[in-house]
Amino acid sequence: MRTINRDVVIVGAGATGLTAAKELANAGKSVVVLEARDRIGGRLWTNSIEGQMFELGGQWVSPDQTALLETLDELGLETYSRYREGDNVYVSRDGQLRRFTGDIFPVGKETEAEITRLINVLDALVAEIDLQAPWAHPRAAEFDSVTYLAWLESQSADAEAVDNIALYVADAMLTKPAHAFSLLQALLMAASAGSFSNLVDADFILDKRVVGGLQQVPLLLAQALGDDVVQLSQPVREIRWDGAAATVSTDELTVTAQHVIVAVPPNLYDRIDYVPALPHLRQQMQQHSSLGLVIKVHATYETPFWREAGLSGTAFSPYQLVHEAYDNTNYEEDRGTLVGFVASEKADELLALSPEDRKRRILESFAVFYGDAALAPVVYYESDWASEEWTRGAYAASFDLGGLSRYGALQLEPVGPIQFGSSDLAAEGYQHVDGAIRVGKRLASTIIDASKG
Repeated sequence: MRTINRDVVIVGAGATGLTAAKELANAGKSVVVLEARDRIGGRLWTNSIEGQMFELGGQWVSPDQTALLETLDELGLETYSRYREGDNVYVSRDGQLRRFTGDIFPVGKETEAEITRLINVLDALVAEIDLQAPWAHPRAAEFDSVTYLAWLESQSADAEAVDNIALYVADAMLTKPAHAFSLLQALLMAASAGSFSNLVDADFILDKRVVGGLQQVPLLLAQALGDDVVQLSQPVREIRWDGAAATVSTDELTVTAQHVIVAVPPNLYDRIDYVPALPHLRQQMQQHSSLGLVIKVHATYETPFWREAGLSGTAFSPYQLVHEAYDNTNYEEDRGTLVGFVASEKADELLALSPEDRKRRILESFAVFYGDAALAPVVYYESDWASEEWTRGAYAASFDLGGLSRYGALQLEPVGPIQFGSSDLAAEGYQHVDGAIRVGKRLASTIIDASKG
């Protein structure tokens, strides 16, 4: 068992942990980053499947993600726009495939008016939310006691309008059923993107990609830290702490430090033994926060055949197995790639099937959007982050009913020398790499400021 001493030990080599490590190292602090996986990047992972590059985790960059954009610029990484020329497609409640452009799905006039009205109502509520402290809203307890679905149904009798407005937050973002989280949690999700209208605008949220893949961000951050700072295949087993310092142990390494940053999703906090145990309210809090469930599907074809049919590749339907899909063709590549998502209870259903049946069902859903040519990709792969030992879900943690107003403020508080943080705890950029970077900088600045005092 090796023993080393550092000013700060960071658990997790994702964007949060490595951003914090960079900031601390630049301030003259000695740092070690302990990563359970055998790779760098956390929920960012660019991999080659049968010779085809796929971004298995996070990948998109939107114009409001200024922390990420600044980091990309610092690292010298280039971006390119997602393909969006041509018509989008939507499958309606009655099973009809319709082409459209713009943000609002091609539904009947009354339903379209209702969708627009609900977006305006939600935009007004989001504007009232303090993004840094949504639990401080005068009606926070009320908003946190009603499910998002129940609230939507109380606002509108138009089932298709409700289904579509639910889709943007439930399947598309939190990857949980709309009856499993509160209105307050939905408002926070929208507020983190700037407005509910921004969530509706796929061209805004899914604007650009990074040439070569977004995992280059943590890879380059780790490279800049130098040799031996990031230790892979080192799952942390125990953190012994008191008011002044901590000892962090893996199976092979013990690190003594003045500060600890646990930069992993909240559902992984209890994979570590804390001595003494974390305060009982922290333990309660962790039992009320969980990750959602989504399967990210990658299908590559010899050509982007949908473009020839005048389609952008963008497809939506709350009534299809694949609730959303996009043209995900790599930069300057001749092949065409589609990416689609199966979330929440539909993912439950698929994960009970054999891999062959699951693939067939997913490609049949693609074919509803794009035609029978979608049934025969040359490369096919499913990213199932719930099966990842050191993630166990996607995209981010959210609270159950009543949890955000009850425990939201508590999740940001340190415990002795231990701080917790990840994109799951971000305000701006919640559940995105932008949020991870912001949280990493905040955690590092807390330690740097404390040393000055």
